[in-house]
Amino acid sequence: MRRKLDTVRVFRIISSSKKVVILADTTYWGRNFGVLVLKDWYTKRILWRKFVRYETLADYKEGIDWLKSHDFKIEGIVCDGLRGMFQMLSEYRVQMCQYHQLQIVRRYLTLNPELPASIELQSVASKLTTSDKESFISSFDTWCDRWDSFLKERVRDKRTGKNYYTHKPLRSAYLSLKRNMPFLWTWYDHKSIDIPNTNNALEGVFTDLKTKLRNHAGLSKERRKKFIDEYFKATFAFLGRD
Repeated sequence: MRRKLDTVRVFRIISSSKKVVILADTTYWGRNFGVLVLKDWYTKRILWRKFVRYETLADYKEGIDWLKSHDFKIEGIVCDGLRGMFQMLSEYRVQMCQYHQLQIVRRYLTLNPELPASIELQSVASKLTTSDKESFISSFDTWCDRWDSFLKERVRDKRTGKNYYTHKPLRSAYLSLKRNMPFLWTWYDHKSIDIPNTNNALEGVFTDLKTKLRNHAGLSKERRKKFIDEYFKATFAFLGRD
């Protein structure tokens, strides 16, 4: 296996199918090695990848610019909402992955929140991927009105004399939903384009890739890179790389 990987050479092939909806995300092995992937929702092809230590806006921009330079028409982009991503991609129809949004809410509220307000917000958020836009926003607005005063409660630190919000995790979950709301329903507002509401199709790729790599533990980083490229090429007609 190692000898075969050492002989691998990755070639770049440019697709003739130019209209694309991009699924963009990064997966990691440990803290210092990951791969950023752009996949086309229409053709199911991996269009571009870059090996990274951690994801940055510059990396995503590099991939998008590569697609533009090869005359791809990007009809939509599904991403995880990395800070600054929406502003950087403002010229495109951008869909915040609803699954990632749910993960953010769960991270702040935990799986078993105790506060009634947190329990209710978790219940509202859980319907994100199965609800229509109007129903979800109505439920969220109703929750906001009900718990507005509670969200604004503050406590005074006797040592520093400063005031802090009493329910920080709850506020963070609420503010995340509020900030991202305009990007959670792009798929709903542009149904004719067929933009998915999650990055699950790309998450499935990452899960399968990691399962296969797990069977070859001990590969060096360079051999692991070649394995990943061969996996993309064999399974998804891999087109481009950094």
